Amino acid sequence: MDEKLERQKEVDDWLPITSSRKAKWWYAAFHNVTAMVGAGVLSLPYAMSNLGWGPGVVILVLSWIITLYTLWQMVEMHEMVPGKRFDRYHELGQHAFGQKLGLYIVVPQQLIVEVGVDIVYMVTGGKSLAKIHQLLCKDCKRIKTTYFIMIFASVHFVLAHLPNFNSISGVSLAAAVMSLTYSTIAWTTSVHKGVQPNVAYGNKAESTSGTVFNFLSALGDVAFAYAGHNVVLEIQATIPSTPEKPSKGPMWRGVIIAYIVVGLCYFPVALIGYYMFGNDVEDNILVSLQKPTWLVVAANLFVVIHVIGSYQLYAMPVFDMIETVLVKKLHFRPSTTLRFISRNVYVAFTMFIAITFPFFGGLLGFFGGFAFAPTTYFLPCIMWLAIKKPKKFGLSWWTNWICIILGLLIMILSPIGGLRNIILQAKDYKFYS
Repeated sequence: MDEKLERQKEVDDWLPITSSRKAKWWYAAFHNVTAMVGAGVLSLPYAMSNLGWGPGVVILVLSWIITLYTLWQMVEMHEMVPGKRFDRYHELGQHAFGQKLGLYIVVPQQLIVEVGVDIVYMVTGGKSLAKIHQLLCKDCKRIKTTYFIMIFASVHFVLAHLPNFNSISGVSLAAAVMSLTYSTIAWTTSVHKGVQPNVAYGNKAESTSGTVFNFLSALGDVAFAYAGHNVVLEIQATIPSTPEKPSKGPMWRGVIIAYIVVGLCYFPVALIGYYMFGNDVEDNILVSLQKPTWLVVAANLFVVIHVIGSYQLYAMPVFDMIETVLVKKLHFRPSTTLRFISRNVYVAFTMFIAITFPFFGGLLGFFGGFAFAPTTYFLPCIMWLAIKKPKKFGLSWWTNWICIILGLLIMILSPIGGLRNIILQAKDYKFYS
């Protein structure tokens, strides 16, 4: 028995999520900002152009409130069993739904989100590098986006070998600062450009069906923008905890700071970007801002630095899952070689998929609804109802059921719009161009 516990401890000390528990509350703040304020913020003005003023503002504000509420639930549930910590999302799922069912419900969704985000960030990083090259070197021969995605991926073949969450805190801090910077550049430059001549708000598509599909896809874009919940328990696992001072105190402080930053990034970009460009706004607001060139180049560079940090943050739980399976199920010995091979294979895989399907806007809508809505909007509520069992028809009961219904609607409707966008973009697309 002692030998088994010792081996368990040895493995836990090696795995990336549980190997270091020395994080401070401000680590939680910038990890959460990095996880939340992704490249999704740049597509919010475009989402607004498909939603329209009224529904757009309501959906943005509602999403901010609902996701803050579900995040609070996850922080509370992290240590609700005395003496035990749910260090990973699926461990909480297993406690709520049972050992097997919990794994089947949570792991596939979490993997879709984390791997999906990493693929989208590969595309974003590559496209931003391509944009920088195009702006700085107007007469140069065009280089394929494929090569820029490879250049972006090369950074991750190095960074992927940082052992755990605390070791990427420097990268994460840089990424959090960058997200605030490029969001500010996006909306201040929009203000500087002013309202465009012939600006139009209203239905973008000519047909009713087009308007409906665009609306559905925009829901997915918004869901994608609020997708930090998948790494919340993993971030909280790095904070030290004692019965007198549980980890939820510092974690919650970090979350509040992070959400204030999220609000400062999202609302100005979405509302000002849409107000200035109307229906002509691109699916990445930085593409709409052609001048001043140096500022757009700087913003794209900040996006690249940000998605480097974000990629690592979302990859860490995936590395943890891969390494757990290799060591605990397949009985490999925990070693640097094992880590080196498994992580390089993962980076190569996300790079290959990104090169093959670089449809940025459609991917956001599709992934946003399909997997982000459950893990962000309603899975925490279902777990809360299953574990805490609040009084029927009480305030907590009603709040959770409203969140579940809204989340289900986003999950069912937005992939339809996202898939249609992918099909429309794929018509003219040539592989590896």
